[in-house]
Amino acid sequence: MMKEHPNKINSLKHILFGSLIGTTIEFFDFYIFANAAVLVFPQLFFPGSDSTTSTLESLATFSIAFLSRPLGSAVFGHYGDKVGRKVTLVVALLTMGISTVSIGFLPSYASIGIAAPLLLMLCRFGQGVGLGGEWGGAVLLAIENAPPNKRAWYGMFPQLGAPIGLLLSGGTFLLLTDNMSSADFMDYGWRIPFITSSLLVIVGFYIRLKITETPAFENSKVEQQEVKVPFFTLLKSYKNQLIFGTFAAITTFLVFYLMTVFTLSWATSDLGFTKRDALLIQLFSVLFFALFIPISALVADKIGRRKMLILTTIAIAIFGFFFSYFLNSGSTVLVTTFVCMGMSLMGFTYGPLGTFLSELFPTTVRYSGASLTFNMAGILGAAFAPMIAIWLATHYSLTYVGFYLTIAACISLFSLLMISKEEHKF
Repeated sequence: MMKEHPNKINSLKHILFGSLIGTTIEFFDFYIFANAAVLVFPQLFFPGSDSTTSTLESLATFSIAFLSRPLGSAVFGHYGDKVGRKVTLVVALLTMGISTVSIGFLPSYASIGIAAPLLLMLCRFGQGVGLGGEWGGAVLLAIENAPPNKRAWYGMFPQLGAPIGLLLSGGTFLLLTDNMSSADFMDYGWRIPFITSSLLVIVGFYIRLKITETPAFENSKVEQQEVKVPFFTLLKSYKNQLIFGTFAAITTFLVFYLMTVFTLSWATSDLGFTKRDALLIQLFSVLFFALFIPISALVADKIGRRKMLILTTIAIAIFGFFFSYFLNSGSTVLVTTFVCMGMSLMGFTYGPLGTFLSELFPTTVRYSGASLTFNMAGILGAAFAPMIAIWLATHYSLTYVGFYLTIAACISLFSLLMISKEEHKF
């Protein structure tokens, strides 16, 4: 087998498709589970309870992936920093893809009893492991090929995979529910997105095989800068970056899952929206999410990634105070405006986040460091966020859900202010 020339540089096309398409596939897989966890799984895998309990049990399986993502970060991060970004990205994609397709073939609780939700949890665990390793490698593929003054711009390519994946997953569910009876959809229609994701995985696998290793990683190999166990080096020398980087990112996760999973669940169960209308509102809001990712990256390259995140986090803290006003209005226009505002803020914070977290660590531990901070933030900011929000709204009011978001934003703001402005060599 021919070896790649060590000086061969990835073209912009390969950077774009290699990072964007991979994360699009990963997030499509991740989000079809989120939609199914609200619309399908409570009835098929957690029957016998009242609707609220079934939804909470279903959302608990949703949270499993966030708990397993740090494991994926540690494992794939280790090999990504030791062996290289390319091979690790291919394996992470396959891990996610196999787990997702398997969900499409799972029998329901009515067929095999308690084994059904247990198998669902196992597949969800695999999804988390795959995504835990995917995100960091995709971001590094982009920014380690970027000019110094365009890191946020390059780094936003993989971030765009999130709204594109959400559009594809939500659009797929909307298409199926519009063209199938409820009985057919609950019987077999919901399985279609999970099974057909295998086609996307094949495309992503082919593209990933064409990627060459990043210049930054090749240079670290030439200069023999490799560390023995990246994870231990992180704990020993980069504790502050891990801790403050994690808390700086929690609000990004929280605002997203409040705008998607929680809002979808609350709108269909308590606000009287049909599933179709709620999905349409969500899909429309994702356009704002996608729009503001590149805008935020352009601004972040001019004023700095940290400053961009600080300003956006302040805006999110203020946004939390309006939670109850919009969602309690009963107005479709106000609810839609609210979700669009939240997703716009999500775009502003998500666009530069990957670049910001990566710049906290040197090349030798960057895959592990960026992945761990991102995915630990996922546990703290998102794993239980929909369940906590539903509990707060049910037992207190939507006002307290807004307080929940504002408090998280204050924690992230403090962490951003504590993080050093130093950027490590690429």
